[in-house]
Amino acid sequence: MATPQSTASGDAPQSTNNLEQITFRFCSECSNMLYPKEDEDSHKLMFTCRTCQYTEEASSSCVFRHVLNSAAGETAGVTQDVGSDPTLPRSKTSCPACQHDEAVFFQSQQRSAETGMKLFYVCCDCGHIFQ
Repeated sequence: MATPQSTASGDAPQSTNNLEQITFRFCSECSNMLYPKEDEDSHKLMFTCRTCQYTEEASSSCVFRHVLNSAAGETAGVTQDVGSDPTLPRSKTSCPACQHDEAVFFQSQQRSAETGMKLFYVCCDCGHIFQ
């Protein structure tokens, strides 16, 4: 649960790639969210409450970060209900989770030169994904 006090970026743990943690800030007077705004006189970034006009100086100039993850997982986009897809091939492979003896299978979705062909199975009963 959020506290009425603003959270400084120095309080949050650093991630492994040394990107600064961006957190929401909250007004210490009325507990509403603070929004970034430029102080036009001093040309500094400030966080301001839209309700009570409380203002505090930002400890960092970063207010938003959009990080794209370019690595796709081997089973990306696979859901548990693929077991009911009649177009996928089926195998008499036993599920390690529920011991059901029917599973659909498909090839790894990751396409790279160093990746060999991997087959993944999805249990038709419980939806467990296994190799």
